[in-house]
Amino acid sequence: MGLPSSSSVSAHKDSTMEPNFYLSLLPLFVSFVSISLFVVFYRHRSSFCGPNLPPGDVGLPYVGESLQFLSTGWKGHPEKFIFDRISKFSSHVFKTSLLGEPAAVFCGSAGNKFLFSNENKLVQAWWPNSVNKVFPSSLQTSSKEEAKKMRKMLPQFLKPEALQRYIGIMDTIAQQHFAMGWENKDEIVVFPLAKRYTFWLACRLFISVEDPNHVARFADPFNLLASGIISIPIDLPGTPFNRAIKASNFIRKELIAIIKQRKVDLAEGKATATQDILSHMLLATDEDGKHMNEMDIADKILGLLIGGHDTASAACTFIVKYLAELPHIYDEVYKEQMEIANSKAPGELLNWDDIQKMRYSWNVACEVMRLAPPLQGAFREAMNDFIFNGFSIPKGWKIYWSANSTHKSADYFPEPEKFDPARFEGAGPAPYTFVPFGGGPRMCPGKEYARLEILVFMHNLVKRFRWEKLIPDEKIVVDPMPMPAKGLPVRLHPHRA
Repeated sequence: MGLPSSSSVSAHKDSTMEPNFYLSLLPLFVSFVSISLFVVFYRHRSSFCGPNLPPGDVGLPYVGESLQFLSTGWKGHPEKFIFDRISKFSSHVFKTSLLGEPAAVFCGSAGNKFLFSNENKLVQAWWPNSVNKVFPSSLQTSSKEEAKKMRKMLPQFLKPEALQRYIGIMDTIAQQHFAMGWENKDEIVVFPLAKRYTFWLACRLFISVEDPNHVARFADPFNLLASGIISIPIDLPGTPFNRAIKASNFIRKELIAIIKQRKVDLAEGKATATQDILSHMLLATDEDGKHMNEMDIADKILGLLIGGHDTASAACTFIVKYLAELPHIYDEVYKEQMEIANSKAPGELLNWDDIQKMRYSWNVACEVMRLAPPLQGAFREAMNDFIFNGFSIPKGWKIYWSANSTHKSADYFPEPEKFDPARFEGAGPAPYTFVPFGGGPRMCPGKEYARLEILVFMHNLVKRFRWEKLIPDEKIVVDPMPMPAKGLPVRLHPHRA
């Protein structure tokens, strides 16, 4: 046997040194990770340090209590997150960490009154970063500034006098919708059809697009956009956020084509200045006499189309659910709507006076929105340090108010799980307790529009059908709006002529 060569000795040394070298680095690596984790935890905890903060848990860095907050919704009981903590901390305001932000949750009518009364004084609207990334024009100012501009622009289109003109259009589209999607069918799935109805209305009334095929091209991308806009903002292929961005880019291109054509039509007198919100936006100018650019208008219309159909479609779906479960309520709605139907001449459309006669039907719709509020709540941001309920809320903290903190509370609604439209008779619930549309200066400007589209839907629905649920105990999921897990399949029973 010969002696090993110098190269093989050197190789052996290298091979034994490598593990030793990496082992010597291990303590450094562990120390680095430990210090990094300590810094992360310290920063996370230091965000919640201060005198007299509300009681509460803040969870892990970045994640906070977001998963618990979301998971109670996925399980169909979003109020559990709120009421568990009210009980645990014996307080109607508690601290937490949501969507990576230090937050305080305000509960009860006093919390609602405080936030709604101090809009743009102590608190202002806040949206997660995902919203700004889906709407590029808001990056030039901010989603808050864009929202303020929209609020100045909308009232003349959404005030009662203007809405009266829309009722006949809504009735016409509802009739077409039921003829195409419901009639001559034994079984249907309600939620996607309700979305189709409210989206068709929004397209017709906001941008004068009414061809069902044109509307259908928008529908799927809009669903992707609505489901991904408030999600974890990870822009990787296949994530809800990535799909939302792609969908918004597709819809924006479609809208810009519509905007360009409308400019031509306005110039040639083929379109009018008052026909819809799009015409108004094209003709409106700011203080300097400048018109909005096409991308700004496309983004604003995009936001309106989301807001104009998403929440109302959830309300319509749950109206179908509760009327299926409660035949005595259905009978009263049917009686009221058939009195109106029988008073109309053949082919005559619904009008404002008819809507005013639908008092019981609207009480039913309100009780549905109490039990399944389409808007679960919303975020605000503290503009300065302030005191609420004896606790300090630091500047920059996010504040969340929840509709369920009053809607599902026996303090405001006795037997809160019981379906009782009589709660809305007379003066109705106490102020700041029934808040499906928010409240104060930021109350949803489309509240009256939603009332009309929901009542027109109810009228056209009950005069055509009775129905029964095909999944009696179908689970409800809240993400971020309530929806039946399987879309609410029902069997239809048409009324005999």
